[in-house]
Amino acid sequence: MRRLTLLRLLPVAALAIAALATPALAQERIKDLASVGGVRGNALVGYGLVVGLDGSGDRTSQAPFTVQSLRNMLNELGVTVPANVNPQVKNVAAVAIHAELPPFAKPGQTIDITVSSIANAVSLRGGTLLMAPLKGADGQVYAVAQGSLVVGGFGAQGRDGSRVSVNVPSVGRIPNGAMVEREVAGGFGDSGELTLNLNRADFSTISSMVSALDARFGPGTARAVDGVTVAVRAPYDPGARIGFLAEVENVQVSPGTAPAKVIVNSRTGTVVMGAQVRVLPAAIAHGSLSVTITENLDVSQPEAFGRGASVVTPRSDVSVDQGGSRMFKFAGGSSLDEIVRAVNAVGAAPGDLIAILEALKQAGALRAELEVI
Repeated sequence: MRRLTLLRLLPVAALAIAALATPALAQERIKDLASVGGVRGNALVGYGLVVGLDGSGDRTSQAPFTVQSLRNMLNELGVTVPANVNPQVKNVAAVAIHAELPPFAKPGQTIDITVSSIANAVSLRGGTLLMAPLKGADGQVYAVAQGSLVVGGFGAQGRDGSRVSVNVPSVGRIPNGAMVEREVAGGFGDSGELTLNLNRADFSTISSMVSALDARFGPGTARAVDGVTVAVRAPYDPGARIGFLAEVENVQVSPGTAPAKVIVNSRTGTVVMGAQVRVLPAAIAHGSLSVTITENLDVSQPEAFGRGASVVTPRSDVSVDQGGSRMFKFAGGSSLDEIVRAVNAVGAAPGDLIAILEALKQAGALRAELEVI
């Protein structure tokens, strides 16, 4: 019998090299590069009870707050539960509710909500959320939630404890499940200027944005505040301000190029290179190490009609192969396309490429920021 075991001492993972090969980015709208100051959503959170479950709700022994919440709700509705009676809550689940209150939301409008079990409910499928207030960070009630859940997951459990589930049945959504009760005051029209905040700080983009706005609406319309914010003079009249902002959002701007950066995920072996990555002249030799273990079973038999018994003795053969270490060269100022072609020509695996990039960075030949995540 022979058993062959091959150990390759290199990580096996997927390799991804993605970037734009063009030296400059095309023009983009201000709407895609920045957001308007004061125009933002607000997180809401609440607590409630989901009822009508088919025995898949919380268990009393492990969710005492569900029983307490049920008692409090019934007391508010005029139903008194005796102190010595412990309600069964298999059809009830305590849940956390969260939603985002969009900007300019007015009382009477509806928003979507997400409902998640916070105890040991198996599934929320078929349940109905009872009226629950949603509060903001200031503790004020901004919306009231209620409605039937839509659950994408499915779960089933047997008497012996075996269980199967598809997706997550303990989380559901209620489209238009909350009604806005309070409006959030904003600073959209409080001054004679509007602020535009870049999604990512970039001085080149800020300078280009100021120039584009001045060219469109006249000199002095925009001014740079810092590497993220541009202040724009705007009309005081709300109607005129909305129309002005609609024009501002569609002004075309040439954003600055992204910094030269290489992102390495050491767990998966993924490598992502930016378009601005450059390599100084460098010669690289990198080999791989393979260890081969061959297991053989030898049988030792005694002579005919002799004393003794057959014996099986294992024999292992171990060999080490360092592989062919080929040297390749990166020319000075190599572009991203040239780097990719050189790596593909060598046939470097993800683990090899990560080691090569780290060595180039230590040698000062990699003109990019190396970030390991």
